Order: sequence, then structure tokens, then C-alpha cells
Amino acid sequence: MKKKLLLILIPLFITFLFNIKAQNNDSTRNIKKERIKKGLSFNAVPAIAYDSDIGLKLGVVANLYDYGNGTIYPIYRHSLFFELSTTTKRSNVLQFIYDSKYLFPGIRVTSEATYTIERAIDFYGFNGYESFYNASFTDDAADNTEYRSRQYFKQERKLLRLRADFQGRFLNDNTRWLTGVTFYNIITDTIDIDRLNKGKSDEDKLPYVGGGLYGKYMQWGIIPNDQKYGGSTTLLKGGLIYDTRDNEPNPMHGMWSEVLFFAAPGFMCSNNYGFGKFSVIHRQYFTLVSDRLSFVYRLAYQGKLWGTIPYYMLPFIFQGGNSIDRDGLGGAKTMRGILRNRIVGEDYAFGNIELRWKFFRALIMKQNFYFALNAFTDFGMVTRKYPIDEAKINDENREMFPDKEEKPHQSYGSGLYIAINQNFVMAFSYGIAADKHDGNTGLYINLNWLF
Repeated sequence: MKKKLLLILIPLFITFLFNIKAQNNDSTRNIKKERIKKGLSFNAVPAIAYDSDIGLKLGVVANLYDYGNGTIYPIYRHSLFFELSTTTKRSNVLQFIYDSKYLFPGIRVTSEATYTIERAIDFYGFNGYESFYNASFTDDAADNTEYRSRQYFKQERKLLRLRADFQGRFLNDNTRWLTGVTFYNIITDTIDIDRLNKGKSDEDKLPYVGGGLYGKYMQWGIIPNDQKYGGSTTLLKGGLIYDTRDNEPNPMHGMWSEVLFFAAPGFMCSNNYGFGKFSVIHRQYFTLVSDRLSFVYRLAYQGKLWGTIPYYMLPFIFQGGNSIDRDGLGGAKTMRGILRNRIVGEDYAFGNIELRWKFFRALIMKQNFYFALNAFTDFGMVTRKYPIDEAKINDENREMFPDKEEKPHQSYGSGLYIAINQNFVMAFSYGIAADKHDGNTGLYINLNWLF
């Protein structure tokens, strides 16, 4: 039987909890009484997970902050984030992100170098509910006659992403210009069954099913031949950001809005696949109880302006500021509880609504901690479909293209957040999909508030 994602994370939490000093247990203490941080602060989280197909995962996620002389705390002078992890089946994550407002006077610099090998990343087709999903296809229970493979809705992807973004003041202190460039090199293929089956007993081995859904899409010609193994894209960006947040990691009031334009010139992309997109994202934060309870929401729309977007670039949510481009929609950073990359099209809209409650503050091992809970609902949908040639749909594959209209997808759930010095935020979230065609539930253990 399948053993899926038995998460064993962060044993150091227990150590932290047992080192709370009695005099710091006052949960009503004001944020202004926090210890002012100076110099360097290093926070790390060990990551251990197990998946019967991907193998044992071991790694670390860490952030180094430089607070200087402490006069700007909780704002940092420099931040260096890194993640390093690997599994026994050689799925790897190597990521470095640098962020600073002080490297160059008046310019904020955010740079990133990411390399990932995902032996089994989600692939559910295109256009939301117009693509077929049946959880029974991946359920290897002995009495399930619909079972095909635990990895039927998966593909392999190798991603190299290099990014440099720059921001500066525009007209006033709350408005910033942004410009930057991101390079993507993406290699995709069907999953490597032989690799994933290595060392397994016969009863646990994955069956050969023609590369799963992704292999079928290649066979049917839904994915063009010159895209099916990926390619490279260079994305230029520019736009404006309006930001009145009182605190970047978890604002209690203010707003953060951005209008950005993205251009991938054909001569800078594989097979001349050039395109243009725009993105509008608005986030707003309201204090309900000072320093304790807030109501927040995010609304976003991303649309194509021109050109042809290759299928391997469709899932990304392009963002500005110090945000990371994310796969979506679906998953930990967009719609919690819904399958990752379940909602993929050329244009889409999505949103998130949350209540956030910081219920406990303390000084633990000379570090400022707060603990918080949230309740949320997430929603989104494809607003412009990825074009599929109707002539390629026939009796063999018609089941995979149901006659359904796309409509909003929704999920809901809650989470626990543990923050160190306001900037390093460990997040535990649990989401539930409202429709079984979007999945069931999702448990996420990662860093930072959603927005």
C-alpha cells in the first residue's frame, strides 16, 4: 500500500516550547516591548518527509538576516534565504534568494537562483474543470478496478530559474517602479518508471501506463512536438507597486498593489515562442484588534496580451516585489487544499480571504516569537482557455475532456504560524477542496504567510 507524505518536521519546536521563560508568558504584551534585534540572525528548519515513490527527503530551509544596529528592526538590511533538499530517488531542490534595500542606495535588489528536479510534479491537463480528474485512477487499493497508477497525473520537470529584480522610489515613498529579468530553462518528460520502481517489491511497483496523462497528451498531439520536452524563456518585466503596509512579513494594516507587464521576446525563447502578459494583484490588510486580529484579502488577475505561451510556462504566477514566481493555481501558495497545478490556462483570476489571530507572544531563547492562527478561503478559475484542437479529441480520449464549463474552484481551511523576530515565519496549513474534482485535502508545512 502507498505511504504518502508521512511528514516529520521541525523537532526543534518542542525544544523552543520547553524553554519559554515564565516572565515572558504574558500573551497580552504589546509588540513594542519586543527585544530589538541587532546584527545577524540565523533561523533554520530541518525538513524530513517520506513518499513511497519519491523516496526519503532530507534537507534544510534557512534564512540569514542582517539587522544592522537595530534602529530599523523589524526591517532587515540584508536577507539571504536558502533551501537544500534531496530524496533517495534524486528529486532535488537548491534555491538561494537575496533581498536588500541597502545594497545600492535607493534601490531594492531581489535576486534568485533556483534549480529543482521534480521526479513527479502534478499534471492535470488544461482549463480547470474542462480537464478530467478521477482520484480513483491513483488509488492502488486492491478492490479498486479503476486504478491506473499512483503517478498517473504526474510528469518529470527540471527547472533552472535565474532572476534579478530592482525597485526604486517613484513620485512618493509609497510608490515604486519595478524592472527586472528572469531566465527559465525547463526540461519536461514523462516520469521515469524504472527509477521510481528501483528497490520496490513487485506488489508496490508502479505499472507502465504510457507515461500517464502527460504521455497521453503528447501521444494525442495536445502538446505540440516542439514543446513536449520543455524549453527556455527569458522574461522581461516592468511596472508599478503601491505599498503602504506597516510590516512586510505580516501586515496589520495597509495595502500592497501592483500592475506589472511581462514580455518574452521570441528571439530570447526556444522555438521563437514569444509572448506578453500582464498581472494585477491587490492585497489589503485591516486591523480588527490592535496587534492581534486582522482581516486580509488578495485579488489577482493575470492575462495574455499577445503571442504563444508554451505549455510549460502556463502554470507560473508571475509576481513582482520580493515575491517568488509560483506554480499554480492550486497548492500551498495559491489555493490550499486544491491539487497543485489543477487550474491551468492562458488567463486566470484568483483570490484569498483570511482572518489572522496572533494569540501568543514570548521571548524564547532570546528570540522574539509570536504564534498565530488563521482561517481562510481560497478561490480561482481559468478565464481564457488554453487552445485545444477539437480534431484531436476522439472516442479514445473523449473521457479526458469532459463537457463541463469552467467555474470558480474553492477551498477552505486553517493554519498555525510561528514567527521568529517577525520575519522568519514557519507555516502549517491544512486546506480542504470544496469539489472532489479538485482533490481532497492538503497539508502544507513551509515558510511565510501566503501574502
